[in-house]
Amino acid sequence: MPEPTTTEPIILGGPWFEDFHRGLEFDAPAVTLTESHAAFHQALSGDRLRLPLDHHASREVTGLDTPLVHPLVAIHIAIGQSTWASQRVKANLFYRGLVLLRPVFLGDTLHTTTRVVALRQNRPQPGRPATGIVALEIMTMNQRGETVLRFWRCPMIPCRDPQADTGHADDLEAIGRSVADYDMKPPRVGLPSGWRLDITRSWQGMRAADLQRGRRYALEARDTVTSAPELVRLSLNMAMAHTDARISYFGERIVYGGHTISMCFAQLTRAMPNLLLPLSWESCDHLAPVSEGDRLRSEFTVTDHAPVDDTAGGGVMLRICAMTYGAKGEDETESPVLDWKFWAWSL
Repeated sequence: MPEPTTTEPIILGGPWFEDFHRGLEFDAPAVTLTESHAAFHQALSGDRLRLPLDHHASREVTGLDTPLVHPLVAIHIAIGQSTWASQRVKANLFYRGLVLLRPVFLGDTLHTTTRVVALRQNRPQPGRPATGIVALEIMTMNQRGETVLRFWRCPMIPCRDPQADTGHADDLEAIGRSVADYDMKPPRVGLPSGWRLDITRSWQGMRAADLQRGRRYALEARDTVTSAPELVRLSLNMAMAHTDARISYFGERIVYGGHTISMCFAQLTRAMPNLLLPLSWESCDHLAPVSEGDRLRSEFTVTDHAPVDDTAGGGVMLRICAMTYGAKGEDETESPVLDWKFWAWSL
């Protein structure tokens, strides 16, 4: 039996805003993607993206025996691996410049490194302790050392000293903006070469050519947010506000932003059943917090397109502007919660 001790325990928790400096780097345990990851994401979102669902079709299209993984599964893991910095997060303001450089398959192992690239303390708010914004550059690689994706995100972190004045005043508008427009389109995004889309000719439903550019499409069916903490734990997300209601400003757990993104994309796959892959994000702004039990619905507009060379199988890249709206409790009043602009490969 260990000897009893009367000393106070050392509290182990996440970093405060004062603990960050530009250039600080950290990593996380690597994660091997399994069928369990894919199945949980499917149960969570109801996503209808065909190739990750249909292993037979995946093998025929990709020419590989290993089934394709939904890109959002890889993104959830990468975000979770970056959350050592954001354990005390009050809000995650945006994701920017996310580019998927290659597809991910079951059995791939993802390793993520994260670097602090900018810091800005927020203006003082009456009655609220001091906070600041930490800009993070995130890079994820597979087991072969190949870069899978890169992006930036900005969590808001409280200060240890409620009256702190750190002097950090970096410009955050430039964060992630260095990814030029051509990085979002072929061939810079992760469009693989040699995929065969012959079998997709039999797929029915709306295709890219059926969508009117500039026309807004609204999905009538809503989804209720469930199993929010479970996705947090599965993805190694360490943000305490997602599992402990006392940590948030709102008195209830805040749903991880990627959860809302997955539900938005799943709703879009109902309207666009011939999407192949989401490949790059220009921007992804969280406009308001989402709580478990909220009812979400989405609208989208196709604003641009770019043809895909036949060496990558053909099809078209679509620039999609999606908005998700949430309603809480018994109130049917909706408010915007997500503004997401991304490029997706479609037939």
